[in-house]
Amino acid sequence: MSESIETLLDEGLAKYQAGENPEDLIPYFQEICDRAPRNATAWSCLAWLYLLTEQEKKALKAAQKSVKIESKAPQARINLALAMLEVGEKGVRQHIEMAQRIMSLDNQIASDIQDNIEDGLTRRPDWESLKRVKKWLID
Repeated sequence: MSESIETLLDEGLAKYQAGENPEDLIPYFQEICDRAPRNATAWSCLAWLYLLTEQEKKALKAAQKSVKIESKAPQARINLALAMLEVGEKGVRQHIEMAQRIMSLDNQIASDIQDNIEDGLTRRPDWESLKRVKKWLID
């Protein structure tokens, strides 16, 4: 991998959007995180992949890193809230409220979040935690 981190992220997201198995993408995004440990987007993507593959504890760690790096990223906050719900941790509300505030300020971000939620429910239809988050954020 000699391309830039942004190029690698774009390629990884394209693979994801083309329907590649999330389990197969985890090593790809883990390598990006290893190469760029301060890239919040890479950690957020990795957390999402872990959530999709029901690896909640790994998702929690990746989401925590993402939020620590970029505390105002709404998808990172949502991923953290989802991971916390999955492992039964308290403190979900603050992350949902932060995501709600940011979504209320930017229609494009709100639309992207809604698309991500729908994508998650398509890939993992029985995902109760995501259904709860959807209800809090959108419904």
